[in-house]
Amino acid sequence: MAIHQHLLHLVELCVRKGIRQAVISPGSRSAPLTLALARHPEITTRVVADERSAGFIAVGIAQQIRQPVIVVCTSGSAVYNLAPAVAEAYFQEIPLLVLTADRPKEWTHQLDGQTIYQTDIFGKHVKQSFELPADFVHPDAHWFAERVSNEAINLARTKPRGPVHINLPLREPLYPTADETFEFGPVRVIEQLSATPALSPETWHWLQDEWESAERKLIAVGQGPHDPALLAILKKISEEWQIPVVGDVISNLPRNGEFITQSDVFLNVSDTKIREERRPDLLITCGQSFISKQFKLFLRSYPPRQHWQIQPHTRLADPFQSLTRLIPYEPTAFFEKLFSDIDYQRFVSNDDETDSDDSFQEKWQTLDRKATRLVKRFLNEETVFHEWAVVQRLLDALPTDSQLHVANSMPVRYVNLSGLDESQRVEVFANRGTSGIDGCLSTAVGAALTTSKTVTALIGDVAFFYDRNALWNNLVPNNLRVIVLNNHGGNIFRIIDGPSRQPELDAYFETSQPLSAENTAKDAGMIYRKVTSYSELKAALPDFFTESDRPKLLEIETDRRTNAEQFSRYKQWVQEFNSN
Repeated sequence: MAIHQHLLHLVELCVRKGIRQAVISPGSRSAPLTLALARHPEITTRVVADERSAGFIAVGIAQQIRQPVIVVCTSGSAVYNLAPAVAEAYFQEIPLLVLTADRPKEWTHQLDGQTIYQTDIFGKHVKQSFELPADFVHPDAHWFAERVSNEAINLARTKPRGPVHINLPLREPLYPTADETFEFGPVRVIEQLSATPALSPETWHWLQDEWESAERKLIAVGQGPHDPALLAILKKISEEWQIPVVGDVISNLPRNGEFITQSDVFLNVSDTKIREERRPDLLITCGQSFISKQFKLFLRSYPPRQHWQIQPHTRLADPFQSLTRLIPYEPTAFFEKLFSDIDYQRFVSNDDETDSDDSFQEKWQTLDRKATRLVKRFLNEETVFHEWAVVQRLLDALPTDSQLHVANSMPVRYVNLSGLDESQRVEVFANRGTSGIDGCLSTAVGAALTTSKTVTALIGDVAFFYDRNALWNNLVPNNLRVIVLNNHGGNIFRIIDGPSRQPELDAYFETSQPLSAENTAKDAGMIYRKVTSYSELKAALPDFFTESDRPKLLEIETDRRTNAEQFSRYKQWVQEFNSN
């Protein structure tokens, strides 16, 4: 029997429960776990030396397969380096199984290397932390490890999904002998059955009464993966019931003539009458976070009479400060049942009686179409080379049926203001759980490792250099395309009001840097190209997105002061637009 047999049982249990992807950071104390994963024939392992990058690569893989991914690291400060990815996974509800090797407890604070307090190290940023014993002399220890392993894996797979941590104190010897064999079975599997949420007939009657009593209804969709079934039912509700459906680009609601995607533009208005006209009586939300600050401020200032949040679990979040009902239901199933149960004819006749002029939906859609035209007109100018106009041209050139991973700070804001057309069939991902710049590139690498689609990472220079260890491995796939918007500093601080007015802006906020991405790209074996004008960009894009036997990096250099000036000019356009 191999040493540390409980690790072999844990790995086998993962396989039996459908967890077959692992990202491993090398280390000595974690060697028994690493070998157990590497030698299991049904586990796909990837080795990433930097734990912070490894954690985010696992996040990117888990986003794609929508199943837990194992993350392994050795003891000591290595564990802390997983914290940013663990926090992102927790708030974005991405399932991870975090396995950290540890020294036995009696060696903590005994001047021994790579030993820190690892029990509950991630605090509230995991669904739960577990710890296995270091010794298995008594049979109860085997029973305990078996039970805890089942519980941890089941918890990672249940909603709300998220990271689960198992700390594993391991005694020496850590390495098997040459004649030692690994036996992965048998193992006891404790299955946790899932139940389909159901609402009683009485509850549906209450909801129908609230629905029919509301003259103005608004559906808002937060961040979530591309879901064709959800999009289909929301489009049907918009078309047939004339209810506005609003969403940011990270909701994966495309621009299609029905959905409202430019609310951040046309809600930036101080006219009380206009804002009152757009206040819903009933707001129905689903999904996670929203980017649009104007949309959030609007609903906080003009709250609906009723607000339903539809989600498959009971964790309560109230970002609009108006929640009246938390409905634990899968959003797609809820809207489909709502659509089939509501008395359509009575609903339409009531709506016709209350709106003699433009319908509530038409008010939203008219402004959305006007805002879309304003943004396009502003960005189609080619007199000044600036970041946002560059982003628009990049979005227009994205391959059909591809993925876009957008880094935080200005890139995700640019993309949200521009939007994507339904015909492009581009899935959008962003680390908006914590909205940090750390790990944006690593997450895209993890995604590209898992899908055959072209994966484009759109990232600013600070976020790129902060996470360039994403490319410091032997994994960078050929379908990865990295676009670095290099303005040589943290440009968002020149654009947002607070820091832009401070005399310390240059030294303390923008963190100016002279670096180029060229050496990083060449070190990673990537095809590199740099552009500094619209003509160079136009010439570079067709080849950039073609298939290749190597990944590619396109660096676009702009002037951050010009970027800020152009964005300020856009804000003036918006003020004039909203005053008319």
